[in-house]
Amino acid sequence: MKNTETNHAEAPTLSDVVEQSDEKSEQQRQVENKEQMASSDVQIQELTAKLKDTESKAADYQDQVLRAKAEVENMRRRMERDVEKAHKFALEGFAQELLGVVDSLELGLVAANEESATIEKLKEGKELTLRLLRNAMEKFNIKEINPVNAPFNPELHQAMTMQESSEQEPNTVLLVFQKGYLLNDRLIRPARVVVAKAPAPASESPPTENNENN
Repeated sequence: MKNTETNHAEAPTLSDVVEQSDEKSEQQRQVENKEQMASSDVQIQELTAKLKDTESKAADYQDQVLRAKAEVENMRRRMERDVEKAHKFALEGFAQELLGVVDSLELGLVAANEESATIEKLKEGKELTLRLLRNAMEKFNIKEINPVNAPFNPELHQAMTMQESSEQEPNTVLLVFQKGYLLNDRLIRPARVVVAKAPAPASESPPTENNENN
């Protein structure tokens, strides 16, 4: 009777176990490395996309800033031109009003040289010219200061002298030497005036010779 030999698998040795473990670890590391690389690629793509988006927005902002700067510069230039024109032609309207006054004066001179000229006609011509001038001044808010019998106001009046008066209250304007004027409520010339003051008290009469003898 032949002896049958049972083929049993040989038990792995320690070195085999270690080798297999190293192989598994290497495979695992390779898998992890691939996963990390894939993850890194995704992050790089995301960062690249964000960078491009940021660069695009920065370019848009820069364009907006340049446009705004150009608009501000254009506005500044327009304002400078407007101010220059305003300074240059500020008196244009007033000058046009004065032309009527000049015309009236010239007509008055012509009328004065005529043989039929009379004092009454010359007076009428001057009154007309004065009305034209006052109308022009009124249109441009030039106001007259004529403070006769009004209280003295040092902000609008210039006292040339003081005069005793029993008819007017002290510190009242008695006489106007020269009228004053306001331009848009700003004083351009004060009225030159005479101001009233209280009369000096009457002094006692000196004793007469007869009184001294008595």
